[in-house]
Amino acid sequence: MNKASVQNSLMLAPLIGATGSLMTALGLWLMFVAVMAVYGAGMGPLRARLVPWARVPAGVMLAAALTSCAELAGQAWSLQWQQHLGLYAGLIALQCVVMDSNDFFQSPWPDRLRLCGLFGALMVGMGLLRELIGNGTLAAHLSWLTGGLDWPGVVLTADGGLRLATLAPGGFILLGLLIAGWQAWHRQTPSN
Repeated sequence: MNKASVQNSLMLAPLIGATGSLMTALGLWLMFVAVMAVYGAGMGPLRARLVPWARVPAGVMLAAALTSCAELAGQAWSLQWQQHLGLYAGLIALQCVVMDSNDFFQSPWPDRLRLCGLFGALMVGMGLLRELIGNGTLAAHLSWLTGGLDWPGVVLTADGGLRLATLAPGGFILLGLLIAGWQAWHRQTPSN
């Protein structure tokens, strides 16, 4: 199986499930970046000292510990935000282990930063679009990430929006429409 397809398929679940609002998407991406950075820094020295068969179990233990610590920190910071993440924060540990077994952490820094940046742009973009379409608001739950700054956000419609956009099927539909739009925009016209 192609390495990129494994990494991309693992990122699809949080991309669809945790982008119902802008703050949930932004928070999960920040958690993803923090856990991946600490995992890469911690697993680097361990990898050289472990026999090949012990690398995956050690990676699982390290990734699970780091993700659990990040979830506990998120719960202490903002319980509402952490509850909206659901099980998607736990998938970060799985992403760490699979990306490590696919030599992600041995790739050059620009490639790693590009993938994390692209994932963050997709998460924040989907969260923004789904919140705008689904709730008719913008940054309505900013207090979840700021730790108490009580700002109601920008309400764009009085009666809300299209509720389907905030649900998982709406996320798949929106992602499909975005992919179709991207392909239509970059379609090469045949020269006759």
